[in-house]
Amino acid sequence: MILHQPRERPAPWSVRRQRIPARWKWAAPFVAIEWFCEWAAFALSNWSLLEVLEYLGSFSILIAVIFYFSESGARVKQRHYQAWQVINTAQGKGGSGGRIEALEELNADRVPLVGVDVSSAFLQGLDLEGANLMRSNFSAADLRGSNFAAVDFAFSNLNSANLRGAHLDRAKFFDADLRNTDLTGSTLAAADLSGAALDNADLTHADLRDVAWQHLASIQGANIHQVQNPPPGFLAWAVSHGAVDTAGADQ
Repeated sequence: MILHQPRERPAPWSVRRQRIPARWKWAAPFVAIEWFCEWAAFALSNWSLLEVLEYLGSFSILIAVIFYFSESGARVKQRHYQAWQVINTAQGKGGSGGRIEALEELNADRVPLVGVDVSSAFLQGLDLEGANLMRSNFSAADLRGSNFAAVDFAFSNLNSANLRGAHLDRAKFFDADLRNTDLTGSTLAAADLSGAALDNADLTHADLRDVAWQHLASIQGANIHQVQNPPPGFLAWAVSHGAVDTAGADQ
């Protein structure tokens, strides 16, 4: 913002010219230009229109700031709409198609992702910690190394998903379909598997510390080879309900 202050009246040119030292007479044209600018500044400093325009400029900035914040909700909605458009357009297709960024952006804004369908998608390293993914479809998706800590997967379809090395701490899998899921090396500490189906899932080296397993729906054919920190009674129960202990080809 320009500080508007009236300027002092410049001296006449005759006076200003006499002030030029003899050895600087060659600079007289430059001094004349400076003197002319001083007079122009003096004249404009007393021009009220410029002061009014200055205030109007400041006022327009204030109006722009007010409009920017008043429309912030609309911009957020537009961003969310575009993210959902990316997810829905790529539905049923392989690859990422921008879905990793779209899902993470929506979750960062605490938008529920209930019912999202990313089946067969390539989503390695996806970070959806704390997301609401109830009734979602991640079947046959590549989710290796993803972060699903504290996620709600209730009634979700994770059949044949690749969750190798995924973080599933404190995740809720109420009545979730985890059949044929690759959970090799994943972390399921304190996860709740109540009602979940783990038939033919691969739990090799999975960390089952404090996992809630007592109400598992089924575990027929699941591989429990070298599971880490199994809760008391889990291994015996799993074997009695059809689980196997088989070293895979990569063991």
